[in-house]
Amino acid sequence: MVAEVLDALKPRPGGRYADGTVGGAGHATSVLNASSPTGWLYGCDRDGAAVEAARARLAEFAGRFEIRQGNFAELAGWIRAVSCDGVLLDLGVSSPQLDSPGRGFSFQHDGPLDMRMDVRQLLTAADLVNGMSASELAGIFWEFGGERDARRLANAIVKDRQGRKFETTGQLGDLLERLAPRRGKKAHPATKVFQALRIAVNDEIGSLKPGLEAAVKILKPGGRLAVITFHSLEDRVVKDFGRAWARDYTFTGGVDVPELRTARAPELKWVARKAIKPGEAELEENPRSRSAQLRVLEKI
Repeated sequence: MVAEVLDALKPRPGGRYADGTVGGAGHATSVLNASSPTGWLYGCDRDGAAVEAARARLAEFAGRFEIRQGNFAELAGWIRAVSCDGVLLDLGVSSPQLDSPGRGFSFQHDGPLDMRMDVRQLLTAADLVNGMSASELAGIFWEFGGERDARRLANAIVKDRQGRKFETTGQLGDLLERLAPRRGKKAHPATKVFQALRIAVNDEIGSLKPGLEAAVKILKPGGRLAVITFHSLEDRVVKDFGRAWARDYTFTGGVDVPELRTARAPELKWVARKAIKPGEAELEENPRSRSAQLRVLEKI
Protein backbone atom coordinates (compact mmCIF):
# COMPACT_ATOMS: atom_id res chain seq x y z
CA MET A 1 0.00 0.00 0.00
CA VAL A 2 2.78 2.40 -0.93
CA ALA A 3 0.58 5.01 -2.60
CA GLU A 4 -1.85 5.00 0.32
CA VAL A 5 0.96 5.31 2.88
CA LEU A 6 2.50 8.25 1.00
CA ASP A 7 -0.88 9.95 0.84
CA ALA A 8 -1.30 9.43 4.59
CA LEU A 9 2.16 10.58 5.70
CA LYS A 10 2.66 13.25 3.00
CA PRO A 11 6.49 13.13 3.14
CA ARG A 12 8.23 16.42 2.33
CA PRO A 13 11.80 17.71 2.13
CA GLY A 14 13.19 18.33 5.61
CA GLY A 15 10.64 16.04 7.25
CA ARG A 16 11.59 13.30 9.70
CA TYR A 17 9.87 9.93 9.55
CA ALA A 18 10.04 6.59 11.35
CA ASP A 19 9.32 3.14 9.94
CA GLY A 20 8.92 0.74 12.87
CA THR A 21 8.71 -2.34 10.63
CA VAL A 22 11.20 -1.51 7.90
CA GLY A 23 11.26 -5.02 6.42
CA GLY A 24 12.59 -4.95 2.87
CA ALA A 25 12.51 -1.12 2.88
CA GLY A 26 9.80 -0.77 0.25
CA HIS A 27 7.92 1.89 2.17
CA ALA A 28 11.17 3.41 3.46
CA THR A 29 12.48 3.86 -0.08
CA SER A 30 9.27 5.59 -1.13
CA VAL A 31 9.30 7.92 1.88
CA LEU A 32 12.94 8.89 1.30
CA ASN A 33 12.29 9.48 -2.39
CA ALA A 34 9.24 11.62 -1.64
CA SER A 35 11.11 13.64 1.00
CA SER A 36 14.24 14.23 -1.12
CA PRO A 37 16.67 15.81 -0.89
CA THR A 38 16.66 16.51 2.86
CA GLY A 39 14.10 14.18 4.45
CA TRP A 40 15.30 11.77 7.16
CA LEU A 41 14.13 8.27 8.06
CA TYR A 42 14.54 6.25 11.25
CA GLY A 43 13.89 2.56 10.75
CA CYS A 44 13.85 -0.59 12.83
CA ASP A 45 12.85 -4.20 12.54
CA ARG A 46 13.02 -7.18 14.86
CA ASP A 47 14.43 -9.29 12.03
CA GLY A 48 18.19 -8.88 11.69
CA ALA A 49 18.12 -10.14 8.09
CA ALA A 50 15.53 -7.49 7.22
CA VAL A 51 17.69 -4.78 8.80
CA GLU A 52 20.69 -5.78 6.68
CA ALA A 53 18.55 -5.98 3.53
CA ALA A 54 17.06 -2.54 4.26
CA ARG A 55 20.48 -0.97 4.78
CA ALA A 56 21.65 -2.36 1.44
CA ARG A 57 18.55 -1.21 -0.40
CA LEU A 58 18.74 2.29 1.09
CA ALA A 59 22.44 2.75 0.32
CA GLU A 60 21.59 5.38 -2.32
CA PHE A 61 20.17 7.54 0.51
CA ALA A 62 23.34 7.40 2.61
CA GLY A 63 23.41 10.12 5.24
CA ARG A 64 19.61 10.37 5.37
CA PHE A 65 18.62 7.37 7.48
CA GLU A 66 19.39 5.38 10.62
CA ILE A 67 18.29 1.77 10.97
CA ARG A 68 18.51 -0.43 14.07
CA GLN A 69 17.45 -3.93 14.95
CA GLY A 70 14.72 -3.87 17.57
CA ASN A 71 11.04 -3.81 18.43
CA PHE A 72 8.98 -0.76 17.42
CA ALA A 73 7.78 -0.63 21.03
CA GLU A 74 11.27 0.74 21.79
CA LEU A 75 11.15 3.63 19.28
CA ALA A 76 10.82 6.30 21.98
CA GLY A 77 13.96 4.98 23.63
CA TRP A 78 16.25 6.10 20.80
CA ILE A 79 14.27 8.66 18.78
CA ARG A 80 13.85 12.09 20.33
CA ALA A 81 10.35 12.92 21.59
CA VAL A 82 8.19 15.20 19.44
CA SER A 83 10.65 15.03 16.52
CA CYS A 84 8.88 13.10 13.76
CA ASP A 85 6.43 14.20 11.09
CA GLY A 86 5.19 10.69 10.44
CA VAL A 87 5.40 7.13 11.76
CA LEU A 88 4.54 3.93 9.88
CA LEU A 89 3.85 0.52 11.42
CA ASP A 90 3.27 -2.24 8.85
CA LEU A 91 2.26 -5.14 11.09
CA GLY A 92 2.42 -8.88 10.61
CA VAL A 93 4.84 -11.17 8.82
CA SER A 94 6.80 -10.19 5.70
CA SER A 95 6.95 -12.00 2.38
CA PRO A 96 10.68 -12.81 2.76
CA GLN A 97 9.93 -14.41 6.12
CA LEU A 98 7.06 -16.46 4.69
CA ASP A 99 9.07 -17.51 1.64
CA SER A 100 12.14 -18.65 3.59
CA PRO A 101 11.72 -22.31 4.69
CA GLY A 102 14.47 -21.94 7.27
CA ARG A 103 12.43 -19.36 9.20
CA GLY A 104 9.55 -21.77 9.77
CA PHE A 105 6.69 -19.31 9.27
CA SER A 106 4.81 -21.20 6.56
CA PHE A 107 3.27 -24.64 6.20
CA GLN A 108 3.81 -24.36 2.43
CA HIS A 109 7.54 -24.98 2.83
CA ASP A 110 8.91 -27.66 5.13
CA GLY A 111 11.38 -26.22 7.59
CA PRO A 112 12.12 -25.96 11.31
CA LEU A 113 9.11 -25.04 13.44
CA ASP A 114 10.63 -21.73 14.44
CA MET A 115 8.64 -18.52 13.62
CA ARG A 116 10.94 -16.13 15.49
CA MET A 117 11.12 -12.66 13.96
CA ASP A 118 14.17 -11.97 16.12
CA VAL A 119 16.33 -15.09 16.10
CA ARG A 120 18.18 -13.82 19.18
CA GLN A 121 15.20 -14.79 21.34
CA LEU A 122 15.04 -18.32 22.69
CA LEU A 123 11.33 -19.17 22.45
CA THR A 124 10.25 -20.90 19.22
CA ALA A 125 6.98 -22.28 17.89
CA ALA A 126 8.30 -25.80 18.54
CA ASP A 127 8.68 -24.89 22.21
CA LEU A 128 5.01 -23.92 22.40
CA VAL A 129 3.71 -26.90 20.41
CA ASN A 130 5.78 -29.42 22.39
CA GLY A 131 5.59 -27.82 25.82
CA MET A 132 2.14 -26.32 26.32
CA SER A 133 -0.88 -28.15 27.67
CA ALA A 134 -3.88 -28.78 25.42
CA SER A 135 -5.87 -26.04 27.15
CA GLU A 136 -3.02 -23.55 26.72
CA LEU A 137 -2.64 -24.36 23.03
CA ALA A 138 -6.39 -24.15 22.50
CA GLY A 139 -6.41 -20.73 24.12
CA ILE A 140 -3.71 -19.48 21.75
CA PHE A 141 -5.43 -20.95 18.69
CA TRP A 142 -8.71 -19.29 19.62
CA GLU A 143 -7.44 -15.94 20.89
CA PHE A 144 -4.81 -15.27 18.22
CA GLY A 145 -6.19 -17.29 15.31
CA GLY A 146 -9.93 -17.35 15.80
CA GLU A 147 -9.77 -21.11 15.25
CA ARG A 148 -13.21 -22.53 16.07
CA ASP A 149 -11.90 -26.08 16.28
CA ALA A 150 -9.16 -25.03 18.71
CA ARG A 151 -9.81 -27.63 21.41
CA ARG A 152 -9.94 -30.62 19.09
CA LEU A 153 -6.79 -29.56 17.24
CA ALA A 154 -4.92 -28.87 20.48
CA ASN A 155 -5.89 -32.24 21.95
CA ALA A 156 -4.75 -33.99 18.78
CA ILE A 157 -1.40 -32.20 18.85
CA VAL A 158 -0.79 -33.19 22.49
CA LYS A 159 -1.69 -36.81 21.71
CA ASP A 160 0.47 -36.93 18.58
CA ARG A 161 3.55 -35.47 20.29
CA GLN A 162 3.64 -38.40 22.72
CA GLY A 163 5.09 -40.46 19.89
CA ARG A 164 7.54 -37.84 18.62
CA LYS A 165 8.15 -34.16 19.11
CA PHE A 166 7.08 -31.65 16.50
CA GLU A 167 10.20 -30.30 14.84
CA THR A 168 9.11 -29.11 11.39
CA THR A 169 6.35 -27.07 9.80
CA GLY A 170 5.57 -30.04 7.58
CA GLN A 171 4.84 -32.30 10.55
CA LEU A 172 2.38 -29.84 12.04
CA GLY A 173 0.82 -28.85 8.74
CA ASP A 174 0.27 -32.47 7.71
CA LEU A 175 -1.38 -33.33 11.03
CA LEU A 176 -3.74 -30.37 10.80
CA GLU A 177 -4.67 -31.23 7.23
CA ARG A 178 -5.47 -34.81 8.26
CA LEU A 179 -7.63 -33.54 11.10
CA ALA A 180 -9.49 -31.01 8.97
CA PRO A 181 -9.33 -31.97 5.28
CA ARG A 182 -9.89 -29.09 2.86
CA ARG A 183 -12.79 -30.69 0.97
CA GLY A 184 -12.60 -27.98 -1.66
CA LYS A 185 -11.97 -25.11 0.74
CA LYS A 186 -9.50 -22.51 -0.49
CA ALA A 187 -7.83 -21.86 2.86
CA HIS A 188 -5.42 -24.45 4.22
CA PRO A 189 -6.63 -25.87 7.57
CA ALA A 190 -3.33 -24.92 9.20
CA THR A 191 -3.66 -21.21 8.37
CA LYS A 192 -5.19 -20.02 11.64
CA VAL A 193 -3.06 -22.24 13.85
CA PHE A 194 0.16 -21.04 12.21
CA GLN A 195 -0.97 -17.42 12.53
CA ALA A 196 -1.77 -17.92 16.21
CA LEU A 197 1.57 -19.57 16.97
CA ARG A 198 3.48 -16.81 15.17
CA ILE A 199 1.67 -14.09 17.11
CA ALA A 200 2.28 -15.91 20.40
CA VAL A 201 5.97 -16.62 19.74
CA ASN A 202 6.66 -12.98 18.88
CA ASP A 203 4.26 -11.44 21.43
CA GLU A 204 2.88 -9.32 18.60
CA ILE A 205 -0.24 -8.15 20.42
CA GLY A 206 1.72 -7.46 23.60
CA SER A 207 4.08 -5.19 21.63
CA LEU A 208 1.38 -3.34 19.73
CA LYS A 209 -0.06 -0.96 22.33
CA PRO A 210 3.39 0.07 23.67
CA GLY A 211 4.43 0.55 20.05
CA LEU A 212 1.48 2.83 19.35
CA GLU A 213 2.24 4.82 22.51
CA ALA A 214 5.90 5.13 21.49
CA ALA A 215 4.84 6.40 18.06
CA VAL A 216 2.69 9.11 19.61
CA LYS A 217 5.57 10.18 21.86
CA ILE A 218 7.95 10.79 18.95
CA LEU A 219 5.37 12.52 16.73
CA LYS A 220 5.17 16.29 16.45
CA PRO A 221 1.75 17.97 16.68
CA GLY A 222 0.28 17.57 13.20
CA GLY A 223 2.39 14.47 12.61
CA ARG A 224 0.65 11.34 11.38
CA LEU A 225 0.62 7.72 12.48
CA ALA A 226 -0.17 5.18 9.74
CA VAL A 227 -0.78 1.56 10.77
CA ILE A 228 -1.32 -1.34 8.39
CA THR A 229 -3.02 -4.35 9.98
CA PHE A 230 -3.72 -7.79 8.54
CA HIS A 231 -6.17 -9.43 10.92
CA SER A 232 -9.07 -8.38 13.11
CA LEU A 233 -7.28 -8.82 16.45
CA GLU A 234 -4.52 -6.28 15.78
CA ASP A 235 -6.94 -4.02 13.93
CA ARG A 236 -9.17 -3.93 17.02
CA VAL A 237 -6.20 -2.90 19.18
CA VAL A 238 -5.45 -0.02 16.78
CA LYS A 239 -9.10 1.08 16.69
CA ASP A 240 -9.46 0.96 20.47
CA PHE A 241 -6.21 2.89 20.90
CA GLY A 242 -7.34 5.54 18.42
CA ARG A 243 -10.75 5.92 20.04
CA ALA A 244 -9.25 6.28 23.51
CA TRP A 245 -6.69 8.91 22.49
CA ALA A 246 -9.19 10.83 20.34
CA ARG A 247 -11.76 11.17 23.15
CA ASP A 248 -12.14 14.45 25.01
CA TYR A 249 -12.56 12.64 28.33
CA THR A 250 -11.15 9.74 30.32
CA PHE A 251 -12.65 7.28 32.82
CA THR A 252 -11.49 4.68 35.30
CA GLY A 253 -12.69 1.21 36.20
CA GLY A 254 -12.88 -0.25 32.69
CA VAL A 255 -16.51 0.79 32.10
CA ASP A 256 -17.41 4.09 30.44
CA VAL A 257 -20.04 5.58 32.77
CA PRO A 258 -20.96 9.14 31.63
CA GLU A 259 -21.34 10.39 35.20
CA LEU A 260 -17.78 9.30 36.05
CA ARG A 261 -16.02 10.87 33.06
CA THR A 262 -13.18 13.33 33.52
CA ALA A 263 -12.68 15.96 30.82
CA ARG A 264 -9.34 16.14 29.04
CA ALA A 265 -7.96 17.40 25.74
CA PRO A 266 -7.80 14.72 23.02
CA GLU A 267 -4.29 13.88 21.82
CA LEU A 268 -5.13 12.32 18.46
CA LYS A 269 -7.75 12.64 15.75
CA TRP A 270 -8.78 10.26 13.00
CA VAL A 271 -7.72 11.28 9.50
CA ALA A 272 -10.24 8.81 8.08
CA ARG A 273 -12.93 7.05 10.11
CA LYS A 274 -12.95 3.96 7.88
CA ALA A 275 -10.00 1.73 7.14
CA ILE A 276 -8.30 2.25 3.78
CA LYS A 277 -8.11 -0.93 1.66
CA PRO A 278 -5.68 -1.86 -1.13
CA GLY A 279 -6.70 -0.93 -4.66
CA GLU A 280 -7.49 -3.45 -7.39
CA ALA A 281 -4.09 -3.00 -9.05
CA GLU A 282 -2.26 -3.90 -5.84
CA LEU A 283 -4.50 -6.89 -5.15
CA GLU A 284 -3.68 -8.18 -8.61
CA GLU A 285 0.04 -7.65 -8.17
CA ASN A 286 0.22 -8.78 -4.53
CA PRO A 287 -2.59 -11.16 -3.47
CA ARG A 288 -1.19 -11.26 0.08
CA SER A 289 -2.37 -7.67 0.54
CA ARG A 290 -6.04 -8.71 0.34
CA SER A 291 -6.48 -8.58 4.14
CA ALA A 292 -4.52 -5.35 4.65
CA GLN A 293 -6.19 -2.32 6.22
CA LEU A 294 -4.60 1.09 6.71
CA ARG A 295 -5.68 3.34 9.58
CA VAL A 296 -4.39 6.88 9.98
CA LEU A 297 -4.32 9.14 13.05
CA GLU A 298 -2.96 12.67 13.46
CA LYS A 299 -1.41 14.08 16.63
CA ILE A 300 -3.14 17.20 17.86
